[in-house]
Amino acid sequence: MTDMPALKPERPFFSSGPCAKPPGWSADKLATEVLGRSHRSKLGKARLQYCIDLIRDVLEVPETHRIGIVPASDTGAVEMAMWSMLGARPVTTLAWESFGEGWVTDAVKQLKIDPTVLRADYGQLPDLGQVDWSNDVIFTWNGTTSGVRVPDADWIAADREGLCIADATSAVFAQDIDWAKVDVLTFSWQKVLGGEGAHGVLILGPRAVERLESYTPAWPLPKIFRMTKGGKLIEGIFTGETINTPSMLAVEDAIFALEWGKSLGGLAAMKARADANAAALDAIVQARDWLGHLAADPAIRSNTSVCLTVEGADTDFIKKFAGLLEAEDAAYDIAGYRDAPAGLRIWCGATVDTADIEALGPWLDWAYATLKS
Repeated sequence: MTDMPALKPERPFFSSGPCAKPPGWSADKLATEVLGRSHRSKLGKARLQYCIDLIRDVLEVPETHRIGIVPASDTGAVEMAMWSMLGARPVTTLAWESFGEGWVTDAVKQLKIDPTVLRADYGQLPDLGQVDWSNDVIFTWNGTTSGVRVPDADWIAADREGLCIADATSAVFAQDIDWAKVDVLTFSWQKVLGGEGAHGVLILGPRAVERLESYTPAWPLPKIFRMTKGGKLIEGIFTGETINTPSMLAVEDAIFALEWGKSLGGLAAMKARADANAAALDAIVQARDWLGHLAADPAIRSNTSVCLTVEGADTDFIKKFAGLLEAEDAAYDIAGYRDAPAGLRIWCGATVDTADIEALGPWLDWAYATLKS
């Protein structure tokens, strides 16, 4: 037998906490060590929990609400809530753009629960006063493809009987969320955080947990949708024990973005950046008679996914317009969503510098003049 060493070798990586690093370790080295480990390891779980803790900190989520990292981006988080909770009482779905319309399709054609559907055209909101809060209600807080957001949470009943289920993927980190009015909120990292996709975030208030523990839907639930076992919430989902294997690269990227947001001054600073960007873009629009806002009412206009109209433009014109700017490395992916009216969509979230929005104005002029000539 070989003699055992008298002293243990130096530990190659930390074991005292999710952020602790040995002397000389960079954040890059920490991330590299995480990427080579199982998400079920002590290290992997610690990083997932740290990501959840940062989300709570930056978004100012109260301790009453649980936060979980779930599969399949924001879509996965919304459908996880719909498949697990709907059917206990009547449902109202609101749609004023393509993603809200997707939740209508899920409710009508897949779950077949015959919801009340309140619709509005792109650029407008349905009459929020018509919402019956004895129903479960599903809506997009900020319509990513229309540039229309709800003005506030005043229209959500404090004494509601149904659940408030909000797809807020392009609203969080840029707009105020009244957590007392929200039972389920979903988002993904690739919107206002500017991070990698792949995973969604599901935030549950106490009333949503009560629904999960007291109601079993009539339809089968895939494994990735199951949040209870034996009639009790699986608490591990909300402490970093994900349902399926997460991308630790995406998790580290989200942590990087969240730490960046916190370093700016947290939620208030991130909202201020988005507001400043939206104001700069509005100044560009106001100075040009050929540009307009798809959301004509400023009270419901997004400060993240701002959608613009271009005088006389059709889909082909917008495709060429966006192509010209991309070829010059001046702007990327600014054509409006495929189902939306022909126009531009300019991202104004917190990860964008206001100076870059201001610099876009002359490039828009150049592309418009080039195509018109």
